[in-house]
Amino acid sequence: MPFRILHISDIHTGPPFNPVAAERLIIDAHQLAPDLVVISGDFVQRADFVRQWQAARALCERLPQPQLVVAGNHDVPLFHLPERLLAPLRRYRRYITPELNPVFTTAGIAVIGACTAHGWTIDGGKLSRDQMIVLRHRLAALDPTTYKIVVWHHPVGFPPNYHRRRPLVTNALQAIRLLDEFAVDMLLCGHLHLSFVGNTRDFFLDLQHGTYIVQSGTTTSRRGYGDERGANTCNLITIEFDGARVQHLRFDQNDTGFRPVAEHWLPRPKITVT
Repeated sequence: MPFRILHISDIHTGPPFNPVAAERLIIDAHQLAPDLVVISGDFVQRADFVRQWQAARALCERLPQPQLVVAGNHDVPLFHLPERLLAPLRRYRRYITPELNPVFTTAGIAVIGACTAHGWTIDGGKLSRDQMIVLRHRLAALDPTTYKIVVWHHPVGFPPNYHRRRPLVTNALQAIRLLDEFAVDMLLCGHLHLSFVGNTRDFFLDLQHGTYIVQSGTTTSRRGYGDERGANTCNLITIEFDGARVQHLRFDQNDTGFRPVAEHWLPRPKITVT
C-alpha cells in the first residue's frame, strides 16, 4: 500500500459517445499510472452493432493494464431478441473478455467482479444463484484482514434526491447481506451516470459491517445525470492501511483533462480476527 485504482464506467461507444473525453482519458490514465483499472460496465451504447464493440475493445487496449472489467445492461443486445434471451453476453465475451466474474488479487487486497447484466430486462440487473455461490466461496477463501472490493454494474441503492426508488438489482437485499457477512469494504458500480459515495448502512441500518458504495458517472458518454448532466467523470481510489481515499475526477474540455472536483476519506472499521 498505497494501492491505486482508476475506476471508470459507462463508456457507451456509439452515439452519444464523447471521443474528446475518451482521448483525454487515455492520456490521463497513463499519467496517473494506476495499479489497476476497473471498468464497471456498459462498454457500448447498443450491443447489436459490431462497430461499437470494435471501438470499445480499441479503447480498452489503449488504457493501462492490468484491468478488471464487468458487463452492463447496455452490453446485452436490445433488438436481437433470440440472442438477448439465449446468449445475451456473446459479443461482450468475444470483444472484451470471456470472463464474466473476474478476480484480481495482490498483497492485502482482493478485487472481485460479478456480472449483474442479463437478457430478461432492459434496465435492471440481478446476481444469479450460481453467482451468489461463487461470490460467497471467493470471499470466504480470503484472509479476514484482506481489503475486499466487489465490482458490478448496477447500484444497490440511490443517491439522495435521485428520482428512482425501485431497486435495480432485483435481489439487492440478499446481495447486500452477502457483502456484509464477509465484511466487504467497498462496492464499485456505475449505471446511473452520476458520481456517488455512500454506505449500505444508509439503506439498511441493521447491517453489522456496512460496505462503502463508490459509484462512477459516465466517463465517455454525453448522457450524464443530475449535476453531472453532460459531464464525464471517473474515480481515482487510493487504498491505504487504515482506509481509502476517493477522488471524483471530472473532464474539463477548457482545461487539461480529468481533474479532481471532490474527495472523500473512507475509514476502515477495525477487523476482529477470531
